Amino acid sequence: MRYLWIVGAVAVAAAAVLLVVRQRGRHSLLVPTLIGSIGAFLLVAGWLFAVDPGAPKHEAIKTGGLAGGAVVALYALWLNDRRRRTDEDRQAVEVRRQQLEDQRAEHDRSRVADERFARSVELLGHEAEQVRVGAMHALAGLARSREEYRQTVLDVLCAYLRRPFATTDAGDAPRDERELEVRLTAQRLVADLLPRDDEPDARRYDLDLTRAYLEYFDISHRQVGDLVVRAAHLAESNSFHHVVVRGGAWFTDSVSEGRLYLHDTTFHGKAWFSRFTCRDRVDFARTRFLGPNKFAGTRFTAPVGFADAVFARPVDVTGARFLGGVDLRSAGSQAAATIGMYVALDHENALPDGWVVERRPDGTGLVRS
Repeated sequence: MRYLWIVGAVAVAAAAVLLVVRQRGRHSLLVPTLIGSIGAFLLVAGWLFAVDPGAPKHEAIKTGGLAGGAVVALYALWLNDRRRRTDEDRQAVEVRRQQLEDQRAEHDRSRVADERFARSVELLGHEAEQVRVGAMHALAGLARSREEYRQTVLDVLCAYLRRPFATTDAGDAPRDERELEVRLTAQRLVADLLPRDDEPDARRYDLDLTRAYLEYFDISHRQVGDLVVRAAHLAESNSFHHVVVRGGAWFTDSVSEGRLYLHDTTFHGKAWFSRFTCRDRVDFARTRFLGPNKFAGTRFTAPVGFADAVFARPVDVTGARFLGGVDLRSAGSQAAATIGMYVALDHENALPDGWVVERRPDGTGLVRS
């Protein structure tokens, strides 16, 4: 048995050669492992017999068996690691495949949405009012299902409200009641697409209503980014009360024929009402002007109320004419620009302490702060 370890060494060497050959050929390593295990057993056992001939044989055999078993155990660990790496590779491939499927599906949804948007915009020019109403509802549905379209849809609806609209105030043309219903639909959808005023961290959406015709427009209790209502025509009554304007607001050169509700509104940025004309009541009660304000050149022929309004900056009422009575006590005693401001003396006016009214021959009073 003294040459037993030599046979084992030869077997281990043979196993190593087979291992290299099998690895290059991508064949199973079971045969080299078995040969290596047997070789390890013979090598260790033979070496123990050669070193200590008097040692118990069962101990040498036991030790050799442990060596051979260790080789098999190493092979099992290698198989397990290989299986794990194969599973990880398979999972990675599956993840990439799923990502590609998701990208393909999203691309298809985007394509369908683009086609739906383009078709709906095209139908806004249809002669039949029911088709135009349906197109607006389709656009609103698209804006609700795909957030990236919401601002664009709002822009389209606002652009529709800027279209020329014949009213009884413009010549002898009859009022188009059917077109008015379409416009009222557009106004309702604009309000529906805006976030509520109590919604935290809401996304900002801008409204551009320049030169728009608005009748019973109501975005009360909503949030907007920039609110642009320049050179607009506001008929009947319109409601902007309890609105949170995160950006700036411009009502410059607009005309309001009916009542205008702006109470409990919050203007975080500019609040520009330059050259604004209103022929009916305007309510600014409890409205907060947190940024610069400008009422220069405004003309109010009906009562205007600023009861409990908050002005973070001095009030600019340069050239303003309040011909139906005004309550501006909330402006406080801070410096204000009142050059050329007039009030009607035949109406009740409530002004801050220290503001002086000089009677004019035409029955108006020039206000000095």
